[in-house]
Amino acid sequence: MKEEKDILAKIDRQSGMTVPDGYFESFAASLEQNLPVRDEAENPEKIILSPPTLWIRVRPYVYLAAMFAGVWCMLKMFVLRSSPTDGNAAIDRNPILAEALGNDAFVDEYIIDDINQWDLFDEMMDDGVDASSFDLAADSGFNDGFVDPAALQVQND
Repeated sequence: MKEEKDILAKIDRQSGMTVPDGYFESFAASLEQNLPVRDEAENPEKIILSPPTLWIRVRPYVYLAAMFAGVWCMLKMFVLRSSPTDGNAAIDRNPILAEALGNDAFVDEYIIDDINQWDLFDEMMDDGVDASSFDLAADSGFNDGFVDPAALQVQND
């Protein structure tokens, strides 16, 4: 292929890439005439600055304190989410939870009644307990889908 040395020779001058003759010579003068006159730009020594208010002086420090407080709150949330077992979650340190689990009526009403027989069997099989070691009588309550703890009797071999 033959390379062309003068790329500008290939450009059509009538394609909209031209400016009128003498445009840039008179550009600065015409721009200056179109701009409004501002006295403070002409005489900057006449500008009187008002003293900064208290808020203007304190604002950077307030923003800095707010930023550090936000970072602290964010890190606190990460720590709380990453360690769900803090000191108050243990039963021996939480008297309300210990009292509730010590109440037989509460355990019967809210914990034992919610155990499904199939979930219990799955957990037993996961733990390696042999289901043949239990006496699962027909009248033991397994037909209704919930476990009666008194119905589970371990057979003595």
